[in-house]
Amino acid sequence: MNSLLQKDFASAGATRLTGWLGRHSVDILRISLGLVFLGFGLLKFFPGASPAEGLVMRTLDTLTLGVVSGQTAVVLTAVMECFIGLTLLTGRFLRTGLLVLGMALVGIMSPLVLFFGDLFPGTPTLEAQYVLKDIVLAAAGLVIAAKALAAAPLQGLRG
Repeated sequence: MNSLLQKDFASAGATRLTGWLGRHSVDILRISLGLVFLGFGLLKFFPGASPAEGLVMRTLDTLTLGVVSGQTAVVLTAVMECFIGLTLLTGRFLRTGLLVLGMALVGIMSPLVLFFGDLFPGTPTLEAQYVLKDIVLAAAGLVIAAKALAAAPLQGLRG
């Protein structure tokens, strides 16, 4: 009998945990991703603080054909990353922030195409690892976008 109670208790606990995760996990992911983007963005406001600074300069210089380069490229990236981070953290202007995130990810991932040989001279460089971790950030953004876009039509019905 005691064993049966333990199984029921464990099952009820698992059910509660599953429900809680279903209700809160995407919001936790959104806030975590917001902290990551805000943290990386803030670093870029301080010259030399971001390990990706040189890669940001090279990438934007290449993508904009030299129109945006040097420290200007880093500051623009910092502003964009901080904006994305704040929208994710607060949930305000979330759809706009997710759109900016989608556009930013094109630039963030472009070094894999533009500078593949430099990033992977045999083993991945620190910069390559920095870019590769962004695949996880992109996947997290997709999960958050799916929830935000699914909720948008419902908000119109409530308001």
